[in-house]
Amino acid sequence: MQRKAYVPGVVALLAALLAGCTGGSKEGGSTDNSNPGEAGTATTAAQPGKYATLPEACGVVDRSTLDSLLPGIKQLADETQRETAYAGEATLTYDTDRKVGCRWKVESTDATDHLFVDFERVVSYDNAVSDDSQAETLFATKVTAADLPAPVASSPTTTGSPSTSTTTGPSSAATLSPSASTASAPPSSSASPSPSSSADIQPRLLDDLGDEAFVDDALSSSGSTAKQRTVTVAFRTSNVIVTIEYEEQPATVGVVPDSEEMQDKARKLAAQLADSLAG
Repeated sequence: MQRKAYVPGVVALLAALLAGCTGGSKEGGSTDNSNPGEAGTATTAAQPGKYATLPEACGVVDRSTLDSLLPGIKQLADETQRETAYAGEATLTYDTDRKVGCRWKVESTDATDHLFVDFERVVSYDNAVSDDSQAETLFATKVTAADLPAPVASSPTTTGSPSTSTTTGPSSAATLSPSASTASAPPSSSASPSPSSSADIQPRLLDDLGDEAFVDDALSSSGSTAKQRTVTVAFRTSNVIVTIEYEEQPATVGVVPDSEEMQDKARKLAAQLADSLAG
């Protein structure tokens, strides 16, 4: 008789346990493998960048600007050659929404000029990092690679301490090491330059172009050939980085391309491209 009383007791206990398990589901308990407290804590994805596409690189520079940057175009007598020179050559790309570029090259009796324009749209694949922040990081890498020199005073200081002198760029640029690109500055422009002229043409950060920008200037030569000057202007606006490289090599040995003139032309083009992106 005791054995018969024991069995129903075990069955009742098992029934109670089963009821407890199924009861949790009926009361709205979680049936997945999520941990307690995870609900409602999802991180909001970082905002995408302003730009989702890029312009057609070979069409962004108008003819009047190309006439200024590449004066040899006007010397081309053959109309077909002129049109080819104006058209430029698109760089190879596998995704025109991410990276596009165009090159122009024109030879004249005075010099050979090259122009390269590159657009890069930066996309962050980290939900915690915005496209703009990722572009800012990449642009900082370009600034570091340019190795810009510390800014110099734009004009002599007559009053106050040296620490109050006006510089040409943000104070953060003062920590950058001197640029090797300025070590070989042409004698004609560095014989006895005034502080203002030196500050105006040295590689430096720019505060009037896009969200951030810089200009670099390098003069090189190979043996007895004419010196070639390369001016680079790069800027970032939101999640797009634009790079302009403008090169000139005179046809005559001993002639040095003018730094101020080339920088002025490259910066004007950069301003036009920045405006076109903003529009």
